[in-house]
Amino acid sequence: MRILVVSQYFWPETFRVNEIVSELTARGHEVTVLTGRPNYPEGVLHPDFAADPSRFSRYAGADVLRVPLRPRGQGSLKLVLNYWSFVFWGCLKGPWLLRGRGFDAIFVFETSPITSALPAILLKWIKRAPLSMWVLDLWPDTLQAVGMVKTERQLKAVGLLCRFIYRRCDLILGQSRAFIEPIRRWAGSSERFRYFPQWSEEVFDANAAPAAPAPAPAPEVTALGPGFNIIFAGNIGDAQDFPSLLRAAELTRDREDIRWVIVGDGRAAPQVRADIERLGLSRNIVMLGRHPVERMPAFFAAADALLVSLKAEPIFAMTIPGKVQSYLAAGKPLLGMLDGEGARVIEESGAGLVAPSGDAQALARQARALADLSAETRARMGDSGRRYGATHFKRAALMTQLEGWLANPLAT
Repeated sequence: MRILVVSQYFWPETFRVNEIVSELTARGHEVTVLTGRPNYPEGVLHPDFAADPSRFSRYAGADVLRVPLRPRGQGSLKLVLNYWSFVFWGCLKGPWLLRGRGFDAIFVFETSPITSALPAILLKWIKRAPLSMWVLDLWPDTLQAVGMVKTERQLKAVGLLCRFIYRRCDLILGQSRAFIEPIRRWAGSSERFRYFPQWSEEVFDANAAPAAPAPAPAPEVTALGPGFNIIFAGNIGDAQDFPSLLRAAELTRDREDIRWVIVGDGRAAPQVRADIERLGLSRNIVMLGRHPVERMPAFFAAADALLVSLKAEPIFAMTIPGKVQSYLAAGKPLLGMLDGEGARVIEESGAGLVAPSGDAQALARQARALADLSAETRARMGDSGRRYGATHFKRAALMTQLEGWLANPLAT
């Protein structure tokens, strides 16, 4: 097949769309990527790309075509301009960059913003190719949950945009089964919806093998000394509810063995650092900054538990955070503060302990309980999670499923 992938985010940014492209090219398909200039998550143009853009025009055998894109920067206004700049340049320049190329399928990778699908809709009309979209962030619900949409009028306006987009897709893939009803509300039907979950990134493949030796623990963590390390890895944003995480750390202040370690960065990181200092939690919580995904197995190896959290909002109860699959592959116990689908996976897999979203006291209790378990019991939890992930979130099987859908979007 000749496949066009449309995504605002792409390599050297780290998203699962990178693995979709590499997997499809490895299976013999001719893949072209239409994307923007890399600036996530720092909000400024990736320095290696700025130095030599030509180095980033091919990825795993796929052509990578990039349109101008205003960097995210800091602040809501700049973020909105970032979103719409991809729409503008994708619609204006995308057809020109893709002139003379025919496609059998168009695939949209939709983590926020959903507006990134608009250039793909135009290209669907120009290229006469079926359009499939993988929904990882559910608009307008996510915008309402994080406070970017505050009034009913704004919510309705974004909903009408979602309706326009969904109704022009031949196939809508959702990362959670709970997405069916919200998407049906705007799409008018659930007949074109298929469940397509995330998987652990390729870098964790070695960890997923039951007999695989564990990677060496990250020295940034081992240098902190002995203790029970609860590691959070990933985006530091509003959705992750860091005020509740910091409150849980306060409630375990008396346990000198429990250490909360944050590996990552995001828009809320400066506020989190300031709050740690203000609350006097520098001994209990350590922020290690952002590191490449290739180093995550080493950080996970240094963990006694891996932490995932989401705010207490209905939309987040429908979501399975992508880090859950990677945590499961690492074979470590999970500690969750989340509701709904994410909590279900942790409990169903037997991989760890869960507290309700926003309940800092319950999270502190579960952290204490996990620290007090024997190492053997925690190892069994990790093994159970690894087996569950290999059964339910196996990348090769999911890619075969996607391959079939792209060939025939209307297949059941």
